[in-house]
Amino acid sequence: MALRRIMARRKLKACQDIWPINEAAGNPPADWPGWPDGKKFAFVLTHDVEGPEGLAKCRRLMQLEKELGFHSSFNFIPEGDYAVSRELRGEVAQNGFEIGVHDLHHDGMLYQTRQDFSKNARGINHYLKEWGAAGFRSGFMLREMDWLQDLNIQYDASTFDTDPFEPQPDGTGTIFPFWVPRPKSETKIQKSKNGSDFSLQASGDGYIELPYTLAQDSTLFLVMRERAPETWLRKLDWIARRGGMALVNVHPDYLRFPDEPASPRTYPVALYVELLKHVRDRHAGRYWQPLPREVAAFCTEFRPQKPVVSRRRVGMIVYSVYRRDNRVIRYAEALAGRGDTVEVISLKQNPNDPASEKVGSVQVYRVRGRYAKNQRHQGEYLLPILWFGAVATARLAWRHFRHRYDLIHIHNMPDFLVFAAWLPKLTGAKIILDVHDIMPEFYASKFQKAGSAFGVGVLKGVERTSARFADHVIISNHLWLKPFTSRSAPEQKCSVFINYVNQGLFYRRPHAANGDKRIIMFPGGLQWHQGLDIAIQAMPAVLRKIPTAEFHIHGDGNKKDELVELTRDLGLTGKVRFFDPRPVSEIAEVMSQADLGVVPKRADSFGNEAYSTKIMEFMSLGVPMVVSSTKIDRFYFNDSIVRFFESGNPVALADAIIEVLQNDELRRRMIASALEYAGQNSWQRRQGDYLELVDALIEKRPVTLDGNKPDDPPDKKSRNQDAEIEIGRRKLPGPAHVGCRERELF
Repeated sequence: MALRRIMARRKLKACQDIWPINEAAGNPPADWPGWPDGKKFAFVLTHDVEGPEGLAKCRRLMQLEKELGFHSSFNFIPEGDYAVSRELRGEVAQNGFEIGVHDLHHDGMLYQTRQDFSKNARGINHYLKEWGAAGFRSGFMLREMDWLQDLNIQYDASTFDTDPFEPQPDGTGTIFPFWVPRPKSETKIQKSKNGSDFSLQASGDGYIELPYTLAQDSTLFLVMRERAPETWLRKLDWIARRGGMALVNVHPDYLRFPDEPASPRTYPVALYVELLKHVRDRHAGRYWQPLPREVAAFCTEFRPQKPVVSRRRVGMIVYSVYRRDNRVIRYAEALAGRGDTVEVISLKQNPNDPASEKVGSVQVYRVRGRYAKNQRHQGEYLLPILWFGAVATARLAWRHFRHRYDLIHIHNMPDFLVFAAWLPKLTGAKIILDVHDIMPEFYASKFQKAGSAFGVGVLKGVERTSARFADHVIISNHLWLKPFTSRSAPEQKCSVFINYVNQGLFYRRPHAANGDKRIIMFPGGLQWHQGLDIAIQAMPAVLRKIPTAEFHIHGDGNKKDELVELTRDLGLTGKVRFFDPRPVSEIAEVMSQADLGVVPKRADSFGNEAYSTKIMEFMSLGVPMVVSSTKIDRFYFNDSIVRFFESGNPVALADAIIEVLQNDELRRRMIASALEYAGQNSWQRRQGDYLELVDALIEKRPVTLDGNKPDDPPDKKSRNQDAEIEIGRRKLPGPAHVGCRERELF
């Protein structure tokens, strides 16, 4: 036991990303129907009786569970250190509990050879029949799942979703039951090592596998010496949220009832009771509490397939704050959600932020930002980026040296951050450059430079070199695809992924009453091209018609001080309010309480072609939108889902705001159409394309994505035809993922 404690302590830190919770294990099998009677999750109790001490406690444990309203399965060893009486087995059955077979001898020798297992299987099948048992569990969780087809069982329970402390530490990677079919080869006669024949016999064509998903009691309370069931409770609540099966294995041998003396080989039964009461009280009415054989019978009807869990290692670099970058979060969580290890190097938001933190299932490493938020000169903008790039390069190389990455996903700006991945690329990792914003145009807009300026030309050269270094380039909207491919990369090397809305986070919520206030909101960066000064100038006219209106601005940027001063000069203090930026996980709730969202971008600037994620986010939240008539927004949206106004015109913006806030019928129609459109073009419907792109690059397959063009916006005929963008021979009326090799856009 002392040796196990030493080994467990060493393993614990290395396995913190998969134990006790492996986020990828929460993905349900394909076509999973849910639990009976609409229950949210299953709670299954099992007990392995190891020796005479445990056998003596079975009746007491059974009575305790009955009093709390639960029932369980007792797994007995047929030929071990004790004999289970017919009377006890009958008492277990009469009380509505279950009996299972636990190994044969429980000596660790069951799987020594295939031939020996086949012989032992005959003995196990004898006890399965005599005891009327439907299930089996191996000793020490040893397993050969194909060999178990020799047993006449409905289910096996010899696995776990994740448990690196077991002798066979590879888990199933799922918190759901799954079907184990009989291999086709096992219908034939097999040869043993000594040349003799033996046949494989079993009653069916497969069985249900029930992995335990809550850590074993011996691991928690004897090996790790935990003094509270917090690990159990935290994991159970996570399983409940994911709709899985919480199956626990509690050994009667290790339980210590109140009248028993303390021992290092036992733990207080009160810890187990706390788990049962937690389920009973906190999750009342939400859980199904079946016996294992009832789970097996339920699942055998549709034979759920074990979800495929990926094992890629992906690194990301982004010169922004991870918790506030929706685009990066979507990519990272999609990869981590299927089982990949994802590590992100990003900026610190505050000096006191931890340098390393697990955010959900994504490991985030933070670099301290050395920049002023209001950069007015090119040097103020460039030097901090160079510092970040140097630190990120060193961190990425060190992480790659320890555990090699399969792929590195670099997010611009700037483009040259892609060279931080030189060592991983040199050793075989694939590189994606994700162009959030095209740098030459952004630079020209930010610093008021002409397109022919020297700095713009330099950035075009950097863009071209960066694209050549990358294995694939993602571009964030269709309008930028043509200029990018004309100067920097061939079309077959590019794909378009717009900022699809994550409807797992941005979904319609109940709208809390704001009293008589009408909240107009903008969340995002406070740069010149965003046109916030235009919106502020529109507010006096709005207030003359709607005196209770307020304009809430959530964000930060180099124009914030000027916007605050403009607010003061116009006498709008208290009516135009500024709020610090919030993490994505928080801003969705804030945005949902707005009465109207506005995006007042300038059409004569970089904003004319910069896609605004916030538009689709407001749509998914059920908040109507007033949007500047820019080239990019006319390309993706129409008048049935947003209210356009003439860009740069405060009077037109005020008229649009007043119309939408005062016309309830218009608001209702816009919200309904926008919700439909957002649902058709959500990240949940498009993330499969990204995962396929990652897999194709790593596996050195051609990138052959078909684009999956979404439905047109509702009421397409109402689109302003004069503003529709003609690109070559075809029009793209809605956002899509485009694989350049497969779809000729230009």
